[in-house]
Amino acid sequence: MAIVSAKEYREKSVTDLQQELLELRREQFNLRMQQGVGQVSKNHLFNDVRKNIARLKTIVNEKTKAGDK
Repeated sequence: MAIVSAKEYREKSVTDLQQELLELRREQFNLRMQQGVGQVSKNHLFNDVRKNIARLKTIVNEKTKAGDK
């Protein structure tokens, strides 16, 4: 998973963003499970996913406050 820019998120609808958020949460969970078993080979993915989730939640909040759907 690469870091996605806020510009790319702003072009999507709120429902698409919520679906993307769900996928990122699943990926974060899977990474935590891999870490628990000791199978994580790319530790930088934790930070990438965490930052993408924060960026995505910020954009969703902006859009919902503005009334976009």
